[in-house]
Amino acid sequence: MTETYFRRGFGLKSAIEGQLTADYHSAVVDALRSHGHVLTAGPLTFRLAQEFGFCYGVDRAVDYAYETRHKFPERRIFLAGEIIHNPHVNQKLEAMGIGFLDRDAGGDFDFSAIGATDVVIMPAFGVTVRDFARLKEIGCVRVDTTCGSVLNVWKRVENYAKDGFTAVIHGKHYHEETKATASQVERYPGGRYLVVRDMAEARPVLDFIEGRGDAAVLRERFAHASSAEFDCATDLVRAGIANQTTMLSGESLAIAAEFRRSFALRYGEDKVDDHFRTFDTICSATQERQDAVVKLLDERVDLMLVVGGYNSSNTCHLAALAKSKGVRTFHIEDARCVTTTDGTLCHQPVGQKAEVIEPAGWLAGRSIIGITAGASTPNNKVGETIARVCEVAGVLPALERAVEPR
Repeated sequence: MTETYFRRGFGLKSAIEGQLTADYHSAVVDALRSHGHVLTAGPLTFRLAQEFGFCYGVDRAVDYAYETRHKFPERRIFLAGEIIHNPHVNQKLEAMGIGFLDRDAGGDFDFSAIGATDVVIMPAFGVTVRDFARLKEIGCVRVDTTCGSVLNVWKRVENYAKDGFTAVIHGKHYHEETKATASQVERYPGGRYLVVRDMAEARPVLDFIEGRGDAAVLRERFAHASSAEFDCATDLVRAGIANQTTMLSGESLAIAAEFRRSFALRYGEDKVDDHFRTFDTICSATQERQDAVVKLLDERVDLMLVVGGYNSSNTCHLAALAKSKGVRTFHIEDARCVTTTDGTLCHQPVGQKAEVIEPAGWLAGRSIIGITAGASTPNNKVGETIARVCEVAGVLPALERAVEPR
């Protein structure tokens, strides 16, 4: 029987290495690493976070996508959504002839054009149980790049469902990963989930657990972010906490602590374990990148540039974390945001969904620039950003000299 499901790649790393290097390598980033993550160009000093950019899960997903193209040069290949939340990586894959499948009005992927001879790549976020089953039924080749950290969350919420605990997921209900995680819960009879985005959304749920609040109001508020049959009266008696792997770790832990406190108030400290469970399911790469930003900002930094897709959850959280430390922070998608003609800067302010233009002069008087990048940002986009900043400051030749091999 011909194998149609692949999760461990194709052993073609050496065959695609050259293309990956050409697409994503950065001499500037190499120089920063070789100089202890600090590089000086004229009056500017760049400090790069110790952990930044592509994580293992993203690296693996991108590798598998490139290997898939190499393995099946003549077949039609499609991605179920974006491989990761970075426009440049997705554009590279599109240029390789990999198509992107859209969702229909009901939120499911449109697989109507997929046949048994086609190849479908499942992204690092994973896909829902329903979409996985539909692809299996079609009989096409399935390449599964779901991140191991995401799989760990799935196992956790599956255990909650088996044991009769509602999975309270700290995440964004519309995010691909959270949708896939929630679907794992509903594989089990009576499995229930509720998604809370932040502490503010968690608060009315906590109030209800403690005996306050109206079930009908709460049900309406979370109609878009809970199981179809969710019943506050019965489904908030026992709960287990999980999270979208890219959320702020501190907030996830704080939400878990508040849920524990509420259950203790309602049922007594000696009964907490009968009603509440929690496990830290923030992925290690997300934690390391957040910790690296905190450590970087322990030293003097005049402004912080966070490079990555505007729809990247972990990148947005890095920007929010930097801003929370009182440092002037700009979340930019890539080097194009740094305009050399008029010195302006395009960026997406923390908590907003639209790009704005920072007037010329944003760099004036600031000599130490902190840099980090989301887990879906390739090195070349970091290097290009640094080069563009140096061009605006008129010190690009100094950067080029600093990067030259010695």
